[in-house]
Amino acid sequence: MRISCKTQVGTNQSRQQPSRKQTRRRSLLALVAASVLTLGLSGCASTNSHNFAASDANPISFMLDWTPNTNHVGIYVANSKGYYQDSGITVKILPTAQAGAETSVENGVADIGFSKLSNLADFNAKGAHLKLVFNLAQQPIARWCSLASRTDITSPKDFDGKTFVSFGSAEQTAVVKQMIKYAGGKGDFTTVTSGTNTFTTLTSGKGDFAGFYVSWEGVQSDLQGPKLNCFTQSDWGVPGNPDQTGFAVKDSWLKDPQHKENLTKFIQATKRGYDWALAHPDEAADILVSQTPTAHIDPQQARTSMKLITQEGYWTNQPKQTTVPGRLNMQDAQTYLNFQYEAGSYQDSKGKPVKQAPQAHNLWTDEFIR
Repeated sequence: MRISCKTQVGTNQSRQQPSRKQTRRRSLLALVAASVLTLGLSGCASTNSHNFAASDANPISFMLDWTPNTNHVGIYVANSKGYYQDSGITVKILPTAQAGAETSVENGVADIGFSKLSNLADFNAKGAHLKLVFNLAQQPIARWCSLASRTDITSPKDFDGKTFVSFGSAEQTAVVKQMIKYAGGKGDFTTVTSGTNTFTTLTSGKGDFAGFYVSWEGVQSDLQGPKLNCFTQSDWGVPGNPDQTGFAVKDSWLKDPQHKENLTKFIQATKRGYDWALAHPDEAADILVSQTPTAHIDPQQARTSMKLITQEGYWTNQPKQTTVPGRLNMQDAQTYLNFQYEAGSYQDSKGKPVKQAPQAHNLWTDEFIR
């Protein structure tokens, strides 16, 4: 389950970060011209990045939060179908950096990054200036799981005294504590750092439970094993929606009228890609696989994931609906932010608790969704 770039767990692909080596060669004259056009844009291009249009007009760089998966399928569909080119923009997709998409967007390495609202709350509490401009997930997709073979774990109460495979995230800790207490436990557990693959950490016996995403790692578990026994936080006392995920930008980047125009075109083209994916889940899964060969995505996992997303309405909140709203449920958002604030999860740049809960309306805008 991803909370930030540093809180990844493994799937069937290795989650080691790709090289940040610059590969583009230009003549001296072209380099000078390009520097004028792209000052402040990505310095993180890699051999795994994708240029999503033939023209260099109106460039946008987009950074993933993780290895490519069905959460990103709308971007790849938009490219395959020519939606970006039709909109007059050039999109370069960047592999996730070690620092994370949020830091990369804040520092100008990428224009847009895939993130989640609670991540922005954490970063902005420390002095960042990020805003979510498109929300994909409309209901929780995180699950808290032990191996199905662990018959001693039948509810979150049984996580008490066990070892949580984590990266020390205050947000994760607050969620797990609440689930345990709601189930009748004390909320006491130890943590261990995950390796490159959380499934392996669990099967090795180094940890007892961990966080996963049902629409990707849950599918992997069903298809390939090991089988998991999972719990959803909303069933165990955690309020709101912790998994409001989408596209983040830096406030100051939006001050440029050209950036705002390009962002509007990008979001509309990408939303069109997600809509097409919901209407054609198998074909969209195949596009994701074909456009990301270095990710070595299992085609069956991609297809099964898209089927689950469509049937359960994770992006729409309505099963089998084929239009992604892209908007944020403000009540769910603020309820969850309040919960995390009360748990003491948010601290400023000096490590001191913030004086009030982050406000969803300061972290979100629907200006670019039509």
